[in-house]
Amino acid sequence: MSTKVQREVIAWFWVGLVFLLINGTIGQARVIPSGSMEKTLLIGDHLIMSRIGYDAGIPFTNWHVPLWRNPKRQQVIIFKPPFAPDTPDYVKRVIGLPGDAIDIHDGSVWVNGQRLVEKYTTGPTEPYELKVPYRVPADCYFVMGDNRANSYDSRFWGCVPRNDIIGTPVMIYMSLDVSPEAWEPGQFRERFFAYANAILHPGEVRWQRIFRTF
Repeated sequence: MSTKVQREVIAWFWVGLVFLLINGTIGQARVIPSGSMEKTLLIGDHLIMSRIGYDAGIPFTNWHVPLWRNPKRQQVIIFKPPFAPDTPDYVKRVIGLPGDAIDIHDGSVWVNGQRLVEKYTTGPTEPYELKVPYRVPADCYFVMGDNRANSYDSRFWGCVPRNDIIGTPVMIYMSLDVSPEAWEPGQFRERFFAYANAILHPGEVRWQRIFRTF
């Protein structure tokens, strides 16, 4: 009997270890809590994030190591907010690469003197607190939300250091049209009822968004 229990414990140990390795180096799940990336991402979209080549870390801790890949312009990324690293991760779009000159006028973004074509945005783009033109520092990335009138981004708090970038979304695996409060940090009860409600009322699931890729 003791041998059987021992084998069971060892088996579950390896299962847990594999989970931690996958979760820390390959992919993780994220949920969108705000409308800053509408219309690309909606509140309640559930994402699978790829960390491959971007970052490796220990799950449930803030310890992580940046890897060899760097994001491209107009790519959506997930990162730890540099002004509050202990808060939930942010999802924004890369607008400026290291060394780029960013200007904002006439409702548009201009990168190195060229107007950036952005078909994914909602609303006109304003500089807000950004002093333009802005030169992106080395090893740093200028990011903005697609919902330009409702996004707390680099226009307010500056660029994202490469070390804070942990991955990029690859697919929407679930999307629920429920109260935004369910996705706020610490709202476990509301989140449980949101999932339970979706089972009882499938109409709350945005079926057309499932399996969308980036």
